[in-house]
Amino acid sequence: MPKSKSFMHNLLKTFKFGSSKEGQGEEDLGRIAAQEQKHFSFEALVAATKNFHPTHKLGEGGFGPVYKGKLEDGRDIAVKKLSHSSNQGKKEFTNEAKLLARVQHKNVVNLLGYCAHGSEKLLVYEYVRNESLDKLLFKSNSNKELLDWKRRFDIIGGIARGLLYLHEDSHSCIIHRDIKASNILLDDKWVPKIADFGMARLFPEGETHVNTRVAGTNGYMAPEYVMHGSLSKAADVFSFGVLVLELITGHRNNSFHLDVDAQNMIDWAYKMYKKGKSLEIVDSALASSASADQVAMCIQIGLLCTQGDPRNRPTMNRVVVLLSKKPGSLDEPIARPGIPGTRYRRSRRPPGLSSSAGTTTGTSGDTMMRSFGSGFNTSSATASTATTSTMSTLASPSDPHGKRPMQS
Repeated sequence: MPKSKSFMHNLLKTFKFGSSKEGQGEEDLGRIAAQEQKHFSFEALVAATKNFHPTHKLGEGGFGPVYKGKLEDGRDIAVKKLSHSSNQGKKEFTNEAKLLARVQHKNVVNLLGYCAHGSEKLLVYEYVRNESLDKLLFKSNSNKELLDWKRRFDIIGGIARGLLYLHEDSHSCIIHRDIKASNILLDDKWVPKIADFGMARLFPEGETHVNTRVAGTNGYMAPEYVMHGSLSKAADVFSFGVLVLELITGHRNNSFHLDVDAQNMIDWAYKMYKKGKSLEIVDSALASSASADQVAMCIQIGLLCTQGDPRNRPTMNRVVVLLSKKPGSLDEPIARPGIPGTRYRRSRRPPGLSSSAGTTTGTSGDTMMRSFGSGFNTSSATASTATTSTMSTLASPSDPHGKRPMQS
């Protein structure tokens, strides 16, 4: 058996909870993980986290708590500690260990190692200093000003490259299934890193989609996935599109209340785009820093990624190419985005011949660019003031729905 497969086999054997051979599995993990330079002793992690002291706690997920620690060599780490009482956490924990064992990319969180000590199961990651994107993007405080347009654009590009790696360039195609702001970590240089692979799935080579039970977060899941359990790379593309529009507007998709006629934030963004008023959806905090051309292009990319028909969404490779080009209006037609919980109509025409979508791009795209004009920083003041006054009436947004459980 090849070394990498042997390592994975023994790693997963160790994480078979309740096995009578758990002690032997622990020894196997220690031997093999040491060869891979991924083994941490339980004592080292106890010392690093001050015995998992509450003041070191960073947060808690379905698997259990996460603690910050510092190793003897000075490295800062984040330690996921499996809760003994969480059956759901066991699934997510084991899934994350399996998928991240061979993943290595600048825009994916780095799994440093493992620890199995009796009933204690832990995963050790690089510590990402600026924590998660949602803590900066959705809170009304001065820290939001740290996310100027350049940083948001770089974050969009970094997430796109990370997803492209997972879909096309990793050892096997990985569908994340839960791309959202709280699962994007920002390091000390503001480089985004995709995290939380507890719900991720390996995608069979040569398949266009698989049918599976639904797992994810309301507001970010593609309609075909919510309705039919049809999972493909396009489901991650949809979630990415939602996140792009959240970065532009500063609003959560699943708790949006600015427009009573819009079903959610992406529906509002599309309606404003169609009216040629896309400027009015931009976060007021970006008034002094946004690039008109880049914002216009990213709005179109966000809407294109959230198309109702998964066949009309771009691949992540296409998204990365678009983001690397000089900003301009996209050639792809943009129809109304998909709304989770509704059925999309399968077009009888090829994707490029949708009559309703075609008129949208021709009219709204040109109008939007005229609306932005060349003086975005000054002309946006009026729109920003209107947006701010509307936003001030809202309570701090929250995520009342949370994740759907992973069942397969």
